[in-house]
Amino acid sequence: MAANPIARPASGTETVVRGACPHDCPDTCALRVTVRDGVAIRVAGDPDHPPTNGVLCTKVSRYLERTYSTDRLSRPLRRVGPKGAGRFEPASWGEALDAIAGRLAAIAARDPQRILPYSYAGTMGLVQGDGMGQRFFNALGASLLDRTICSSPGIHGLTYTLGGPVGMDVERFADAGLILIWGSNPITSSVHFWALAQQAKRRGAKLVAIDPYRTATAERCDVHLALRPGTDGALALGLVQQLVAQGRVDRAWVDAHTVGFPELAARAAAWTPERVAATCGIPADAVVALARDYGTIAPAAIRLNYGMQRVRGGANAVRLVAGLPALVGAWKHPAGGVLLSASGHYNLDVATWQRSDLLAGRRPRTINMSTIGDALLRADPPVEALVVWNSNPVAVAPHGDEVRRGFAREDLFTVVIEQFMTDTADHADWVLPATTQLEHFDVHKTYGHRWWVANSPAIAPVGESLPNSEIFRRLAARMGLDHPALRASDEEVAADALRLDDPRMPAELAMAAAAHGGVGPHAARAAIEALVERGYAKLSVPEAPYAHGGFPTPSGKVEFVSARLAAQGLDPLPDWLPPHESPETDPALAARYPLAMISPPARHFMNSTFVNVESLRAAEREPYVDLHPVDAAARGLVDGSAVRVFNDRGDFVARLRVSDRTRPGVATALGIWWPKLAPGARNVNAVTSQALTDLGRGPTFYDCLVEVEAALLGADGARA
Repeated sequence: MAANPIARPASGTETVVRGACPHDCPDTCALRVTVRDGVAIRVAGDPDHPPTNGVLCTKVSRYLERTYSTDRLSRPLRRVGPKGAGRFEPASWGEALDAIAGRLAAIAARDPQRILPYSYAGTMGLVQGDGMGQRFFNALGASLLDRTICSSPGIHGLTYTLGGPVGMDVERFADAGLILIWGSNPITSSVHFWALAQQAKRRGAKLVAIDPYRTATAERCDVHLALRPGTDGALALGLVQQLVAQGRVDRAWVDAHTVGFPELAARAAAWTPERVAATCGIPADAVVALARDYGTIAPAAIRLNYGMQRVRGGANAVRLVAGLPALVGAWKHPAGGVLLSASGHYNLDVATWQRSDLLAGRRPRTINMSTIGDALLRADPPVEALVVWNSNPVAVAPHGDEVRRGFAREDLFTVVIEQFMTDTADHADWVLPATTQLEHFDVHKTYGHRWWVANSPAIAPVGESLPNSEIFRRLAARMGLDHPALRASDEEVAADALRLDDPRMPAELAMAAAAHGGVGPHAARAAIEALVERGYAKLSVPEAPYAHGGFPTPSGKVEFVSARLAAQGLDPLPDWLPPHESPETDPALAARYPLAMISPPARHFMNSTFVNVESLRAAEREPYVDLHPVDAAARGLVDGSAVRVFNDRGDFVARLRVSDRTRPGVATALGIWWPKLAPGARNVNAVTSQALTDLGRGPTFYDCLVEVEAALLGADGARA
């Protein structure tokens, strides 16, 4: 589909093309890309798209620096040195495709489950994310990937409580009277939500930040509760106890629209303010005051983020927090409720989009991406081939040294589809150059708002780079996989994801489909074309969709007690589960490694994306770890010194900042640096573990005990 220009100055030398930010952020901004003589000269936020409102984050505003970087991969590369050394030579696409297809075909002939696809959200979208790639691996019968590394525990928590990843409309936060910003630093991770929260504050709303670290967001809120990492569920139970004790429960709404309130109240009864204070490390009167505010200030809205679910009890904690709005009847208001993810409002036809029928009855094994290090070293049968796209697991997966050892296997055939030479690409046998968002077509659903957003290609591919979708099409052809679904165009892949009969389909798209019969591929393609023409379209979801219940749970109600969990032999009620690594669960380990480490994102990085952009890396300067003055003094450490953060799994080196921004007993290390761009070639994931969460099999990045000591750095910044 050709680029969709929305402005053409009289000179005829410039066009402005509609686009969408492809990165793993709830905001999913609509872009306007200005192109002159085939070169993109400006990337800006679309002022007419309400969630974007003409504003981009610091990272995406530098997108041209990334697209036109001299480090961009522009030709296929073949490894000529040891794995991890980053030594490659250029090759033609024909050579690359022949070599890769031949190796994959030989392995598939013996056992296709020995092939593993690994991807996530470096580039999101129906086409370049999970579309053609999943079709290709389904046709092969490769192992399935359990895509858990980011949101799985939280999604499970929402699903067992609200019925799915659904919630309030982010645009209505501007009208809230009270906003709890729980486990989120939107100044870094969701700037457009922060703008809405600021609107609400100017109108008199009270903002409360709940976070172990005094982030830039927490500094600007009216109240900051700096609880111990992994104790969010305990605080939520304390709020339930106090809402009951203070008589602030909306019993009429609870009786009509929830299941299991008496059981929840009974469990929460033991969580007095004093017990919560002892567990969370916050004042007891702060618990009382927060419950009073939450029960009396309306509308009350909660913005959750994924940091709080990256501990052992993360899903249970989300269940507890997601249940709070029901207790006070917050769902009655458009500006009341909770938002962690809105992705459940997009009812995709996953089977048709990803073509599960191509499995042809096969049931491949599933490998958890959060334990990729263990899988590469110990899976039976072993993983013999790995294809990575839209991800950088050597940097982002837990227990980094284990991951690196797995990728270093000489008998592992690895293909990495990338835009830059990441640490993961350094371990590949073949590296294939991928386009950036400015160079390909895609359609994006979102998890932070309710708008579909289309991306039209603004420029030709840089060098010989190709879209992910085209790479998989060519590989399929080379391997003789000739199913029509593997030859589908990008627009057809996107159209296959739509459920035209869903009442939430945007009205404009539904009308376009109706003009072509309302059902079938032609109607779906017409809907996609209408979306591309407009650039974005909002789902037809009521502003307060659950004012009168109707949740997508089996009961249609908020389920404090889950019959589905009970049927699995699990506790049907949510509870607080202490972290895997804590004084409560492992006092001996806590004695050796007394600091709880969390690793929230650095402001100028998006997971590991943008770390190689020089201006953004210069803004971050170097890896830092923050310690409270009490903890630094106890170790004889001074501000600005080099320190070693370590545990039994590994270590990394960072620059110490002594600050009361982090609470006593907590080491806060901002991530996620590429290891090869960090001192000692290690980042925060050298010390994180492959232990998993209570539900959802997610990673426990923030469930990590460490110690910190002085380190020596050489003149080049590496460990001496």
